[in-house]
Amino acid sequence: MIKAKLDPVNPNANLKDYAGACASFTWEEAEKDFSWHRTGKCNIAHEAVGRRAGDPAWRERTALIFDKGGDTRPFTYAQLEETSARWADLLARQGLRRGDVFFIHLPPCPEMAFAMLACARLGVVFCPLYASLGYDELDVRIRDATPKGILTLPDLAEKIPTEGLISSATLFFPEGPSPGCFRNELVISEHLSTSTSGREPEWVSRQTPLYLLYTSGSAEPPKGVVHTHGDMVGHLMTARWVLDLAEGSVLWTDADPAWVTGTVYGVFAPWLCGAASVMQGNPFSAASWYQTLERHRVEVWYTSPMTLRKLMEEGDDLPTRYDFSALRHICAVGEALGPEMFYWVKENMKRSPHDTWWMNETGIICLAQFPSLPLKPGSMGKPIPGVHAAVIDEEGNLLPMLTPGQLALRPPWPGMMLEILGDRERYGEYFRMEGWFLTGDMVLQDEEGYFYHQGRMDDLFKVGEKVIGPYEIERALRQHPAVLDAAVISMGGGSRAPRLKAFIRPAAGFSPSNRLKHEIKAFLLGQLSRDLPLRDVAFLEELPRTKSGKLLRRVLRAMELGLPAGDPARMKE
Repeated sequence: MIKAKLDPVNPNANLKDYAGACASFTWEEAEKDFSWHRTGKCNIAHEAVGRRAGDPAWRERTALIFDKGGDTRPFTYAQLEETSARWADLLARQGLRRGDVFFIHLPPCPEMAFAMLACARLGVVFCPLYASLGYDELDVRIRDATPKGILTLPDLAEKIPTEGLISSATLFFPEGPSPGCFRNELVISEHLSTSTSGREPEWVSRQTPLYLLYTSGSAEPPKGVVHTHGDMVGHLMTARWVLDLAEGSVLWTDADPAWVTGTVYGVFAPWLCGAASVMQGNPFSAASWYQTLERHRVEVWYTSPMTLRKLMEEGDDLPTRYDFSALRHICAVGEALGPEMFYWVKENMKRSPHDTWWMNETGIICLAQFPSLPLKPGSMGKPIPGVHAAVIDEEGNLLPMLTPGQLALRPPWPGMMLEILGDRERYGEYFRMEGWFLTGDMVLQDEEGYFYHQGRMDDLFKVGEKVIGPYEIERALRQHPAVLDAAVISMGGGSRAPRLKAFIRPAAGFSPSNRLKHEIKAFLLGQLSRDLPLRDVAFLEELPRTKSGKLLRRVLRAMELGLPAGDPARMKE
């Protein structure tokens, strides 16, 4: 925690009077911005795109800008409405109905947006997936959600396991030819001309499921978090207050749409505000990112500390070659935005980055540094109006300022998850203290109400856009023939990036060596992500477990810190 305090970057931002808004704002008042408040007909696709496409003053305005390889493809609100309606008609004629699950397994591309809007239009629950997911990761998700359809590319389809697919599931491909490997395959481009754009949206309740996203657990498989059409109220207000979007703004959320940030603030939120959203299809390079900001005259950029760190590594000279004159606001989400990174961006891009905090389960930004408030580098900021945040102890008691404890939010708010798919017990864990939603993040609050992140209460950590738990890494490690058992701990915390260490129990016939360390590390990075911050691999004859077999990562962490760990054999949990 640092004490630096900077003047507000924009006292005339959309949220001018933070204290006044916190005192008077109600979510019920915000609902009046939506047509369903008057008509009773609710569907987020209509509110985000259809309503503007039906307005002559808006229909030809740009809603989506897709950039790949220097080729730019803009789409107006009218084009998005017509195309997504044709996609919806096609999906419906293939048997998808309200409540069905539809996987979108693609790299960033316009078809992701078409599919999301089409599913929302039908009441179908869409689930964006990272194109980088492997066979096992896809298998876990398919068996959990049993999708009725999967949109993917022929080369990605090779990774899709067939065992978990129901017999009626269809594989959809944006373009042909189809691979001919699955029971039901369909090339969308070959059928759109016979689809109608006149299909009216399914009018749904605000609690109707909209999308499903998987997030990691520390000791269990990824959990499917379900969100609803009613989240749109939170999408709109946070995009106005935190991102400071207005009608006609140009926003670039550089997150993959498979991350909740890309789904919410790359697709729905900007269109609810009447803003244009930029989608980038290029692999990361500093030059490509700077060019995108310059070429599309991006006004608001929502990025991540991982991306900013990569830009820092490319040096101070490169940003000076580009024109960022249109850029007025930078926000970040992910790991904590450390002071070094903050001041590098401020110095080299002439804009102060504003940290935000939220998670898949909260559905919307819940804490943020607002452009109209004094800026404190290293802080998560303050709660948005309409969300009450507090720091509590293990018993649910409020802690005094500057005392670390768990960040807790007072439910409900529009954006809070509806359920964990098929797992009421895991869902209930978030609400085990009456009157609170438990985030699992350790924070402290200063005397002016700003929150500071101090790490996780559990073993989860951020790697770029993805929240990763040790369960997934350990599962991948155990696939190596030399690994009999594995455990992973994170030594990061606060504003520091996570540093991982793996502990390996070698399989019979394998002896510990530096060469084996390098082989295991390369195997893991190839299986999961090259960005995985695995710093070391150690070999142990036995891994600490309870009598019931539960892995005791905290014992390994204590060993690393030189602290007493107790006798694992005597521990129940």
